[in-house]
Amino acid sequence: LLLVLELSSISAPDSNQKGFLQEKRSAEIIADEKKFIVGTYARAPLVLSSGRGCKLYDVEGREYLDLTSGIAVNSLGHGDPDWLRAVTQQADVLTHVSNIYYSVPQIELAKRLVASSFADRAFFCNSGTEATEAAIKFARKFQRFSHPDSKEPPIEFIAFTNCFHGRTMGALALTSKEYYRSPFEPVMPGVTFLEYGNTQAAVEAIKSGKFAAVFVEPIQGEGGIYSATKEFLQSLRAACDSSDCLLVYDEVQCGLGRTGHLWAHEAYDVYPDIMTLAKPLAGGLPIGAVLVTERVATAINYGDHGSTFAGNPLVCSAGIVVLDKISKPEFLADVSEKGWYFKALLVEKLGGNSHVKEVRGLGLIIGIELDISASPLVDACRECGILVLTAGKGNVVRIVPPLIISKEDLEIAADVLTNCLPALDNQVGNK
Repeated sequence: LLLVLELSSISAPDSNQKGFLQEKRSAEIIADEKKFIVGTYARAPLVLSSGRGCKLYDVEGREYLDLTSGIAVNSLGHGDPDWLRAVTQQADVLTHVSNIYYSVPQIELAKRLVASSFADRAFFCNSGTEATEAAIKFARKFQRFSHPDSKEPPIEFIAFTNCFHGRTMGALALTSKEYYRSPFEPVMPGVTFLEYGNTQAAVEAIKSGKFAAVFVEPIQGEGGIYSATKEFLQSLRAACDSSDCLLVYDEVQCGLGRTGHLWAHEAYDVYPDIMTLAKPLAGGLPIGAVLVTERVATAINYGDHGSTFAGNPLVCSAGIVVLDKISKPEFLADVSEKGWYFKALLVEKLGGNSHVKEVRGLGLIIGIELDISASPLVDACRECGILVLTAGKGNVVRIVPPLIISKEDLEIAADVLTNCLPALDNQVGNK
């Protein structure tokens, strides 16, 4: 039998939406979406209206334990009081000025990012895919700057199987899944995909001297929660150094505390030249960032790149709060401890099931790989009040809860996942 969560005694917070929306039920809202929104999303049949902490509530008032964090975005949960205070105070003072002028929150957030990382400078944008686009441009500009007398400086890129770097045209070219790319070809040429973790193939390719940069996720999120090895990253670093190729880490999903380290690559002690960030940085507001060494920054001049909205006072004020809270050693240690606890709990409870091939991950980015599609399990969990995601080829349950989640909620989640496993047998039986 499926385990159904009891609704909390705490009522759903007021969503402050307009009355005509609150009066509509989910079916009506879903019908409106299908009529008025471009159909790019295969959404779950769930209309969310409010949230508090690790709980979300739909328009009918049903409660859900959120193990998605808006796809690894809401690391401080929903309605964090410090975040809310910073956003409302800044909105009351100054929201947007453009990058024609200086603003204090942008500079303060950049200072913090530099102080807490390998980097010397930061560039702000609005999303993860924009961060990838900026990194592409910075890498090519760096190579032209570094080879001023060459008519053909290195301009190509290396990416890896199962990677995901975004959906705009440059980022799409770096994303390995062909079905993402094929409807929009031709995409940016000059990208070579290698097997993730294949050290020999990567080193041999880099030594050819034709690559401007190597893009790699220390832990692949969308690709199925696969972790790099220290040896792999060390070999990439050494090969890049010997070939004047830049090493770019994509930490859009795995960065900013999710692994129990502030930056995922800190677990390997191997550092990049460029790092892309986005999802959790402003706690739910749209932001992206590219962190670079001074060596890379020297190649970038006025007018080489820009954005109207990027790094505005509102999102940067939110980012300061998020970064300050997550970067505290005790916060990161708590994430690490909860990650080990939850992973062990999942192995114990799910490991004996014939459909479960592996439970993997680090900190609170965890994947449960199945031998069949994960969708029936995801659907069953949602019906029982737990929200999880898929990843990989649709056969991985991706769990990226708010980093503030309690052990008690993790235990509830493990029980629901366990009790929903029969949904996978039903899938097999219906084939």
